[in-house]
Amino acid sequence: MKLKILTVAIGVFTQISISFAIDPFTDSLNRAPDNWYNLDPQTNQVQGVSTEKTYQILADREGERVVVAVIDSGVDVEHEDLQGKLWVNQDEVAGNGVDDDQNGYVDDIYGWNFIGGAEGEHVNYDTYELTREYARLKEKYLDTELDDLPKKEQAYFEKIEQQYQKKLAEAQQEYQAFTYFHKNFTRSQKLMEAYLDLDSLTLQDVQNMESSDEVVLMAKGFMEYAFENGLDKSLLEEGIEHYRQAVDYGYNLEYNPRTIVGDDYADISEKFYGNNDVTGPDSRHGTHVAGIIAADRHNNLGTKGIADRVEIMAIRAVPNGDERDKDVANAIYYAVDNGAQIINMSFGKSFSPNKSIVDEAVRYAEKNGVLIIHAAGNSSENIDETDNFPTKVYMDKKPASNWIEVGASSWKGQEEFVATFSNYGKRSVDVFAPGVDVFSTTPNQGYESLSGTSMAAPVTAGVAALLMSYYPDLDAAQVKDIILSSVVKLDGLKVNLPGKADKQINFSSLSSTGGVINALEAVKLAESYKINRK
Repeated sequence: MKLKILTVAIGVFTQISISFAIDPFTDSLNRAPDNWYNLDPQTNQVQGVSTEKTYQILADREGERVVVAVIDSGVDVEHEDLQGKLWVNQDEVAGNGVDDDQNGYVDDIYGWNFIGGAEGEHVNYDTYELTREYARLKEKYLDTELDDLPKKEQAYFEKIEQQYQKKLAEAQQEYQAFTYFHKNFTRSQKLMEAYLDLDSLTLQDVQNMESSDEVVLMAKGFMEYAFENGLDKSLLEEGIEHYRQAVDYGYNLEYNPRTIVGDDYADISEKFYGNNDVTGPDSRHGTHVAGIIAADRHNNLGTKGIADRVEIMAIRAVPNGDERDKDVANAIYYAVDNGAQIINMSFGKSFSPNKSIVDEAVRYAEKNGVLIIHAAGNSSENIDETDNFPTKVYMDKKPASNWIEVGASSWKGQEEFVATFSNYGKRSVDVFAPGVDVFSTTPNQGYESLSGTSMAAPVTAGVAALLMSYYPDLDAAQVKDIILSSVVKLDGLKVNLPGKADKQINFSSLSSTGGVINALEAVKLAESYKINRK
């Protein structure tokens, strides 16, 4: 998974870079409006996708059910806000240990888990693709002098080795830095609370405190910085855990969880492996994605999904680490073969050693009229120039016609309108959608605001599902065309280039459409399709 870079100070002197996982955290200084991604730019003065306004004009109509496959870390099928919103395989008898529908997957009631074992075990952590590629090359050239290799092979090996060593060193440094910062944060917080005789601190408490003691003043400066930058103990602990996982698993050449799955990983044609537990050990990311698309709009619980007549097909293929091409390809095949009309893929990586098999699966979806929505990634990079797999461009350089690539926009003002972490690209990214501080479902009846292009993709998938539901005669290509042709174009808007706070650029140059998706405008355009076809 990609990282978002955030620079913070350690103590009051040392500057280091700290990277957060694909789910950056809510900005604690500026709270997002409730339900903002569903709100309307004109009525609510926030650049949502006008979902609520759209349903006002659809109030006297009832849509058809649409199946959206969520290929992700898993989905909590017990969540209160997803009840009645999950795809259920009606041709399968739950728990009888028989493949009733003969699709190759036993008891696949809600979907399938391609990173689980036959006895119910799960792959939770996995290595990064860079680590796997370096390990493969090391094994391949174990008894070979590098100087004896063809220059092209030697250069590639050296490139991978250098990248691996650099990433590992960065992860080790960040882990130490987070640990150090957390230790000092805890000490400073306890000292300030004791000094002020308080059970908890606020920024105002810290700012109003006076002392001539150098130790107390050091703690004051530390806590002021922490408050002003939205840092707290839980955020720091999550950072520590992220980098612990990177060091212990992601960049660990000796770690190989694939034995849990029990497949012949080298056999890329193998399809029937895994288990039927679609929740898995850590479904936070996938449950959040599912809720953005499908959380019940009428039960007065935590949040409202974009689409009201939708079923989520849960397909687990993304671990804490990098997903594997074989699993991604098989997840796509499963989704298509079992009736999904839309596939949401909120994941990505910088290497794809078996891109050809993913391409074949995407072509299969394309042939069968299934729309794919993919998150552009969170590395603040121009993906016209850098790799973020899977991609909509096949190995023969032709683009998939059924693919929408989505960057992340925010609810904030002009300078921060484009998410600072979002990838972009005039050719590679099609459109932007809300992806900052998006409130949605998380496991164990939870709700959280998370940020990432991972959130922008399901907003787009939700709009696509809404269109397919209320305009069932539209095919995937037409839905894609409507979504991209109906974007809200913010002509002349200057925004900060992601990753470069000091450089402004026209928003229109960051994607092929130059706009933000909007459900209301999409419905208006769909109506014109309907009228013109009469």
